[in-house]
Amino acid sequence: MDIFIQQLINGLVLGSVYAIIALGYTMVYGIIAIINFAHADVLMIGAMVSLSAIGVLQNHFPHLGNIPTLLIALVIASVVCAAVGYTIERVAYRPLRRAPRLAPLITAIGVSILLQTIAMIIWGRNPLPFPQLLPTDPMAVIAPGPNGPGVVISMTEIVIVIVAFAMMTGLLLLVHKTKLGRAMRAIAESHQVASLMGVSPNFVISATFMIGSGLAALGGLMIASEYGNVHFYMGFIPGLKAFTAAVLGGIGNLGGAMVGGIVLGLIEQLGAGYIGSFTGGVFGSNYQDVFAFIVLIVVLVFRPSGLLGERVAERA
Repeated sequence: MDIFIQQLINGLVLGSVYAIIALGYTMVYGIIAIINFAHADVLMIGAMVSLSAIGVLQNHFPHLGNIPTLLIALVIASVVCAAVGYTIERVAYRPLRRAPRLAPLITAIGVSILLQTIAMIIWGRNPLPFPQLLPTDPMAVIAPGPNGPGVVISMTEIVIVIVAFAMMTGLLLLVHKTKLGRAMRAIAESHQVASLMGVSPNFVISATFMIGSGLAALGGLMIASEYGNVHFYMGFIPGLKAFTAAVLGGIGNLGGAMVGGIVLGLIEQLGAGYIGSFTGGVFGSNYQDVFAFIVLIVVLVFRPSGLLGERVAERA
């Protein structure tokens, strides 16, 4: 039972990581129906910028505490990522809004590769250690006993879960309780009608990219703190799995992105923990990446709209 509870906690943490990235995918798709595959690499840029900012702060302000250092680095990374998001939307996506759907998809992949190349040129191709500014000592949820190894969780993992739920709550409040949110929903319904009502599509879409990219910096900082290193390729696999989570929950639905991320994380961790027992040792935990794509195939076959997505009737 201890092992099962530990796998559930690990799955919740991993799912929160996927949810943080999936929220960015679903925000953009909900507004302009484009899959921004470069979003995970914006998250990587946020982690890299955070690392550089922390290094500068520690060198010039050695007596600054860990939490203030982390917060200042987060602000710097958020500003940089927001600027990157605005540039991506303005240069790569805005000219292609009326183009066939395949054109923005190919452009998104090209932007992703471009961001990875820029990061490799600036920070190098080797993984870089990320300083542990949050407490790393594991806290016992269930103390070890004669019948089990116990259950532990770290402060970083607790922060990741809290940040993920806080991001979703903040985005829901933004979309449903603010003037900008009303404009986002209007643009999502119809660009033309929203324009006639005095809403600027360019402003709203750019603001959406900037908000999503700024929050991606927060996700990058949390992920780097959890895993203890950063590299130019760190966003690729998590990005694919987060896209799977967004589809699983219902892409375009903020709550669905959160649910999809948590469900996918739990499936991965429980599968990795018990696949060896179920297959007699033929498969091990190193096959856990397969589960995300099995889930994607199953969802696309049986419920393409996702768990919380709305079914849209086809027009005659």
